[in-house]
Amino acid sequence: MSTARQIIALLKSHIEGEEQQFYSAALQIAAHEARQGHGKLAEEIRELIEEAKTQRSSIERKTNPIPLVQPKGELANLLSAHYPETNLIDLVLSRELESKLKRILTEQKQRHRLQDYNLSPRRKILLVGTPGSGKTMTAAALAGELQLPLFTAIYSSLIGKFMGETASRLKLIFEAMSLTRGVYFFDEFDAIGTHRNNANDVGEIRRVLNSFLLFIENDRSESLIVAATNHPNLLDEALFRRFDDIIEYTVPTEEMIRRLLETRLVLFDLQWNDWSEILNAAQHLSLAEIVRAADESAKQAVLFQDEKIDKENLLATILERREMNLRVLKKS
Repeated sequence: MSTARQIIALLKSHIEGEEQQFYSAALQIAAHEARQGHGKLAEEIRELIEEAKTQRSSIERKTNPIPLVQPKGELANLLSAHYPETNLIDLVLSRELESKLKRILTEQKQRHRLQDYNLSPRRKILLVGTPGSGKTMTAAALAGELQLPLFTAIYSSLIGKFMGETASRLKLIFEAMSLTRGVYFFDEFDAIGTHRNNANDVGEIRRVLNSFLLFIENDRSESLIVAATNHPNLLDEALFRRFDDIIEYTVPTEEMIRRLLETRLVLFDLQWNDWSEILNAAQHLSLAEIVRAADESAKQAVLFQDEKIDKENLLATILERREMNLRVLKKS
């Protein structure tokens, strides 16, 4: 039978009016039943989901977020803004990582209760991990779960050529945090958080970093500040003390790889029971690369119109991703 965790997710999404989460939870239950050998039950669940999607949902939809006020003036060149539809259930996470993100969400949703006791919710988060490990998607999921706009810093406009330009633009962003609550995302954070004793530093990066340290230290807004980096070793040590949480993304485990593949391919008939060869081939690939491999295999199944995923075909797409990685590493 389906796990209690999956049933809870299904019921919770129904109660909260989260239609997409409801479908996703139902598909996970179908995948679980298929793994248990209950093919007929799994197919019946999938058919009901498809039927529900073609009809008006009986789930009461949540009220749409307040229309997003797009950044204006100079801010329009410094921040991109949108409302993500990503939720936590869309991410494939280790239990430890999922627990940490849920803790952030719980504290944010009950921030006023914490503030009554002079306590502050976690809202300054540093995400650390290899490319494709899910950092950007996490920022979107935090915004999606909290129904907040996601503002992403545009470095091409943020980093100026003249002394003091970047710091003054950073100040504009931090001022915006107080005016408009949202998730403010600094991807590739090492671009502005580089170590102050860097041999190539000509002085400006030191001023930028000092400004960021000052701004984040003094920030008292209700916005979330999320920074992400692939190179934590390049960050100045002082930065780590300014964040409430430092969340590290690692190479996905075999359990995560299988869960991701089954979720991504839940609408297809998987023609095997032994996963060992596939899981072994997918080791050391990022989550993003595994998704691409699964999508390639799914596209072939759709084009051949049999809706069946051949094990050898999926294995070939995974090995192709590995070979591409090796070629990139040899060139670097």
